[in-house]
Amino acid sequence: MSRTPTIECTGLRVATTHGREVLHGVDWAVAPGEILALVGESGSGKTTAALAALGHFRAGLTHTGGTMRFAGHTESHDDLLTLPAATLRGVRGRLVSYVPQDPALSLNPVLRIGPQVAEVLTAHGWEGDVAARVREVLTDVGLPGDDAFADRYPHQLSGGQQQRVGIAAAFVHRPDVVVLDEPTTGLDVTTQDLVLDTVRELVTRSGTAALYITHDLAVVAGLADRVAVMQAGEVVETGTVRAVLTAPEHPYTRALIAAVPDLHRQTGREPAPAGEPVLRVRGAGKRYGDRPVLDGVDLELAAGECLMLLGESGSGKTTLARGLSGLLPLDAGELSLHGEALATPRSYAQLRSVQYVFQSPFASLNPRRTVASSLEVPLRHLTDLDADARRDRVLHMLRQVRLDESFAHRYPGGLSGGERQRAAIARALVTAPDVLVCDEVTSALDVSVQASIVELLATVRRELGTAMLFVTHNIALAREVADRIAVLQQGRIVEQGTVDEVLTDPQHDYTRTLLQHTPSMTAAR
Repeated sequence: MSRTPTIECTGLRVATTHGREVLHGVDWAVAPGEILALVGESGSGKTTAALAALGHFRAGLTHTGGTMRFAGHTESHDDLLTLPAATLRGVRGRLVSYVPQDPALSLNPVLRIGPQVAEVLTAHGWEGDVAARVREVLTDVGLPGDDAFADRYPHQLSGGQQQRVGIAAAFVHRPDVVVLDEPTTGLDVTTQDLVLDTVRELVTRSGTAALYITHDLAVVAGLADRVAVMQAGEVVETGTVRAVLTAPEHPYTRALIAAVPDLHRQTGREPAPAGEPVLRVRGAGKRYGDRPVLDGVDLELAAGECLMLLGESGSGKTTLARGLSGLLPLDAGELSLHGEALATPRSYAQLRSVQYVFQSPFASLNPRRTVASSLEVPLRHLTDLDADARRDRVLHMLRQVRLDESFAHRYPGGLSGGERQRAAIARALVTAPDVLVCDEVTSALDVSVQASIVELLATVRRELGTAMLFVTHNIALAREVADRIAVLQQGRIVEQGTVDEVLTDPQHDYTRTLLQHTPSMTAAR
């Protein structure tokens, strides 16, 4: 790096209060107008290493060594980590700012948008026209700068708009450094592309040094200038994006790259054999008030087949998935399983036959129940198995999802995200369903864990013959997981076909737009 860094982390060491070291001498530096991507799996230490730029360490962690040198446009500090608390409060938001991962949680629900953005300016004594600067920065991030928008509450905005408000608040005081903590996780591809374009433009225009925390190497390929790969609290490889992603030197980097799904990579996976439909949907419809959410949806799903249901946020994917599972009553349409109508309310046999895996592995398991207890719940309610048979079935399903018997007596809090999602899948499979509905089951997982879950689902289909509806906004997973794709836009299926047909020769403009906005590793080549 030829330019003088705006911020430079040298030999950073962080340990728990019990003495276990979690960062082992981490080095990184970011120059003005540069985006450095800090990449690694969950638990690699990337967020801890990045948040040190704000002089912040989460509860239970303490700084034990290393420096954080800062050289901004208006002031410099030899080491941010030794500043008094009062001085550090003056640095945060003014010189070094932060964009959190979840915009819905980071914005105050009872404050209007304008005052929330203005709060950063008033807290640091902005000398100019506060209202004018708020209007300017909202326009900079592609949002309306008028009073009507500034008077909205967070719940009145989409996820993408909320995230751009968070970016506006981070850039409003024209900081020298901004830390972005996975700001596009959970966003659909078109919204993600808008957010990334916003970040890229603001960093370039303002000369801000940006530290971008992520596990998504496809995003890194099109956004960052340099990348630092972290594993187990250490930086194992650093270089330009092109160098690291096209000629990785460390085995861990190569493993991460191999786990990234890519639309342009052929998998060689055999498609499921065609057969009679297990599940058939005709004319499914749902309205919320006067607004149609689903409008005449037709689908068929055969045994052992995976149908990817693809669409942006708000397209009606989850509404359709929950309607098929019996979790939500549909207003119109006919649903049949093995040629028999699915009743409302459903019989125990029908409930057993269609099971659902929820999006968040952290919210879908009861934290006060052991894994075995959670898996036993559907068996107690939907079958007449005795206690011994239920226990045998639970242990069998844990083995099926590659969890050994020791997991039966553990609580969700002691499991990683990937282990929790495996347990959630086991719970859905424990009643031996004919159809498994997976609602964004990989969106909260890093790429290597995501790859293991996708492989697990393929094994389940192959060994158990389970039909699968895979709901997602991530079209990059199509070749890895699906046999066919159905594209949903504003409650209507606008395109259906095999994976190859839809990806290589899309017929609808909306499908072509989704493909155009999907990040790919080829951007680094």
